[in-house]
Amino acid sequence: MDFLTFRVKDLIDILLVWFITYETLKPFKGTRASYIFWGIVLIVIAAVIASFLHLEAFNWIMAQIESIALIALIVIFQPEIRKVLAAIGKTSFFKRLYPRGGMEEISRIVNSAIMLRDRKLGGIMVIERKDSLKEFIDESGIPLEAEISPPLIVTIFTPPTPLHDGAVVIREGRIAACKVVLPLSDNPKIDPSFGTRHRAAIGITEVTDAVSVVVSEERRSIRVAVNGEISPPLTKDDLQERLTVLLYGRVVESA
Repeated sequence: MDFLTFRVKDLIDILLVWFITYETLKPFKGTRASYIFWGIVLIVIAAVIASFLHLEAFNWIMAQIESIALIALIVIFQPEIRKVLAAIGKTSFFKRLYPRGGMEEISRIVNSAIMLRDRKLGGIMVIERKDSLKEFIDESGIPLEAEISPPLIVTIFTPPTPLHDGAVVIREGRIAACKVVLPLSDNPKIDPSFGTRHRAAIGITEVTDAVSVVVSEERRSIRVAVNGEISPPLTKDDLQERLTVLLYGRVVESA
């Protein structure tokens, strides 16, 4: 009766099989590959039945197919295999190991800020950290889910485009949304010369742990706000270093 004993490793085994099966089947949903997949499942079932019934001819055919089946499956399902591997890499475990989008993300944010400043445009880029900014996106933002691109950032903040008001929210190395309305800081210690844009950049960092990069078209300056505090004007190198420390907790040398 030992086979009736349920152990911890059995639970782990079941969970692993469930997870792998689920993540493997998910990319097939709603695609033509799903029909191919279920066709293969039927062939496998038929092969098991044929083996059980000792159907020699069918078993011989299946034995010949086995030698090329693995390569054929990899070729047929190559796009789906890539999706599965990408999905596994995006799980929370791997996000903790390799958070954010790396130095490339920081470089693109810095270049976007410099391009805005040089073109005498203003804007706010809010970088999400541990605290979710979903409620602000849902209330007022327009979802984008686009790669961070300096030309795209400049286009968004160029008047009179409909998207230039509000802030861009960056999440996990991508632009999650634009035209996001941020809460304004009412801290009396803030420089009275700061306008709505700077108060919004500071305000979001008072209620979340986000990092704001704010560009002023009048001052032609770039500042970073975090924890309710705003920095003095930053150079490109200063901005790069500041963001690296804030997003990684330490200075990371670029390759």
